Amino acid sequence: MLALLLGAACRGDGFRPDATPIVPSPRPSPSASPSPTPPLDPSPEPRDLTYAFPLRPSSVADYSQGHHDYPATDIFAPLGTRFVATTSGVVDELSRHDRWDPSVDDPATRGGLYVSLIGDDGVRYYGAHLSSVASGLRAGERVERGQLLGRVGDSGNARGISPHLHFGISHPTFPGDWEVRRGEVDPYPYLEAWRRGRDRTPVLER
Repeated sequence: MLALLLGAACRGDGFRPDATPIVPSPRPSPSASPSPTPPLDPSPEPRDLTYAFPLRPSSVADYSQGHHDYPATDIFAPLGTRFVATTSGVVDELSRHDRWDPSVDDPATRGGLYVSLIGDDGVRYYGAHLSSVASGLRAGERVERGQLLGRVGDSGNARGISPHLHFGISHPTFPGDWEVRRGEVDPYPYLEAWRRGRDRTPVLER
């Protein structure tokens, strides 16, 4: 008993042998930043990027390297061939009306009927000269790889030319930026990879 009293006196804490010790929580350092509150609706986990050739079946497509005075690829195919999403993403812009007037030849309307898509890879994919846009498709809608976007045609300044898909790859920009939308990166090597079933992400120049 004497030893217990001496121990309590040395500690000066009113120790009782039958009491449950209280361990104080550590106090954060004044300079420490508070832990951020987790978001209520966290972003989904990034998914693996997979790609599809933009026309189905790919066996009907005929194209070559090179274009006019900017990077793009004209993919010739029978009228009505399915144009599909190259990768998963969100529809950026679309046009269901052919506003091209040959007497004016406004570059902004040369694509006729078209759909552009911002992929999950951050790349914009543009398909123009369509004969139709997929029913119910709208800007802002999420689509998956291989989903129907439209069908090959000869709208815009492709009128009177063999049906084909004008396919462009570019940075995402503001709506209506036709000069960028029509193509910044040569699609040919990526089309070749996708046609062979290889997933190859386009590299955009900075």
